[in-house]
Amino acid sequence: MPVVNYNNNIRTSQRPGISLEESQDFYKTWAETYDQDTTNSNYNGPAATANLVLKLFEGKTDGVRILDVAAGTGMSGEALQKVGFRSMDALEPSEDMLLLAKEKNVYGRLIQDFLGTNRLDIVDGEYDATVMVGGMVEGHVGCDCLEELIRVVKPGGFVVICMREVNLRKVPEYRKLEPRMKTLQNEGCWEPVSRVVFSNYCEGEEGIIFVYRVC
Repeated sequence: MPVVNYNNNIRTSQRPGISLEESQDFYKTWAETYDQDTTNSNYNGPAATANLVLKLFEGKTDGVRILDVAAGTGMSGEALQKVGFRSMDALEPSEDMLLLAKEKNVYGRLIQDFLGTNRLDIVDGEYDATVMVGGMVEGHVGCDCLEELIRVVKPGGFVVICMREVNLRKVPEYRKLEPRMKTLQNEGCWEPVSRVVFSNYCEGEEGIIFVYRVC
């Protein structure tokens, strides 16, 4: 069994009932130690997701364009770069987190914006994949973001979402996630590729990775 190391900052950033504004304010004080805190808590979401994305593209990374959504300090970008991807942009609402992501030199474009029902400053079908790791926690990205994740991906491309599996039951917002995914499938927006549950996502808890192919 993995060693569970519950981190106070991780728990504070996603405490029950926290608002989007409160969570974003918290990152102003947490950004500098975010990487160390999550690493100490065995945060394996970025690596697990990057390896899965590599399989989706059958190991062929040349020319693949990826939007890292809720990019934070760039940990997922680093993981994607490590497995061979080179063309990545970052979408992140926190200026403090995005400044740290910039220092890692793994992204091309850095986009500071929230993901939700708002239309991003990105043209339709810009990317081969949108990848979001850890964005779906209390007081962060809601289920109303799915249409925008789909819009910016070209037909045949992928939407990849990685999160704590327990949040599908624990967080009221995400009890709506899979029903909403099914609705978008029925509407012909995308089709399911895989639903993978894996151990030791972060702090010893299981993670889940959803993969959909855009129609």
